Amino acid sequence: MPFAGSGPALAGSAAQPGQSVGLPVGAQIPHGLYLITASNFGVRDTAPGVTPLNVNTMTLAWATPWDLLGGRVQLFAGFPYSAVGPQNSDWQSGFGQPLLAGQLAWDLGNDFGFSYLLGGYFPSQTGFTTQVPSLTHRFALSYVGNDWNLTGHLFYGHFLGDRPPPGVATYPDYMNLDLTATKKFGKWQVGAVAFASTDLPTGVAGDRAQGQIAVGGLVGYNFGPVNLQAFVTRDVIDRNYGGRDTRAWLRAVIPLYQDKQEAAPGRTLVTREQSR
Repeated sequence: MPFAGSGPALAGSAAQPGQSVGLPVGAQIPHGLYLITASNFGVRDTAPGVTPLNVNTMTLAWATPWDLLGGRVQLFAGFPYSAVGPQNSDWQSGFGQPLLAGQLAWDLGNDFGFSYLLGGYFPSQTGFTTQVPSLTHRFALSYVGNDWNLTGHLFYGHFLGDRPPPGVATYPDYMNLDLTATKKFGKWQVGAVAFASTDLPTGVAGDRAQGQIAVGGLVGYNFGPVNLQAFVTRDVIDRNYGGRDTRAWLRAVIPLYQDKQEAAPGRTLVTREQSR
């Protein structure tokens, strides 16, 4: 997330780095309608103080009964709300950028799946978040056999327009990569996660490209109607963020409707292959 300030831009991706780790986003979702709620809280060591950031997102996901070009059509609408306390000053909060997106997910066979998502972030009036519209392209490859979830998820974001708010030199295009390697043991899910992000070159004077690499561990439990995941990540590399971030994440996946012919009862955060 970018923060507007009086100096050169401290920019970042419209999509929060790490937001998809733990999910088999390359695979097809069982037909149905899902509510995904996610919250994360972290503190970045921006000496002499710290910068805490809380991000909360509610997403509706609809795995439609339709196919296009051999891929399942899946639709998403996301609504974020964030709060930040820069350098131990007063907290600021507000709604972030809503996201509307469509995805095609292909079953490649042998428990592999690939997906492509195209979406748009709408403008926001919250001063500490990205305020201009942008497009997001996402490519994911997942292996979900033998209770594994091995997923790589690549994001490319492109900002529209050339008029960022005062104090921001530019909004650079960006690339993020979310990685997941987890395994299920009955109702439990455990494993490792990692993510990386980088701003792409802009050629704008005063632009300070940001980047980071973070690693962590994940634990999940399937309660039946609700599937919970919790994970903690820590930056091991940061560039122009002013310090490294430690972050705790919590996600819940709730099926509002699910095709019982595709997903067994009590399975919520699964693919077609995992539900068999």
